[in-house]
Amino acid sequence: MMATIQGNDRDALADKEQLAAVRIAVDEVDDQIVTLIARRERLIRIAGTLKGDDAEVRAPGRVERVIEHVRSAAEKKDIDPDIVESTYRAMISGFIELELKVHKESS
Repeated sequence: MMATIQGNDRDALADKEQLAAVRIAVDEVDDQIVTLIARRERLIRIAGTLKGDDAEVRAPGRVERVIEHVRSAAEKKDIDPDIVESTYRAMISGFIELELKVHKESS
């Protein structure tokens, strides 16, 4: 006699399959995000060669304008602006360090 998948077992299997599909989709989104970060990095490297000094690189006013912009964009897309802000603050911090290095090398 062959065993069959019943009730809770079937639900558990469906959940595992759904989770696997979600993970694949997340990986695809991550690949897209990395592509966009690479594009942003190329632009930051250019900007680093165009700025006059470290203060212009750090540009706290510009950072806050970027944060305001992405929080607003998040709200319009009905996603959590706090997550977007914390992600951007971490990313901007890393890019400022890169830009300072690029600026120093080009000066």
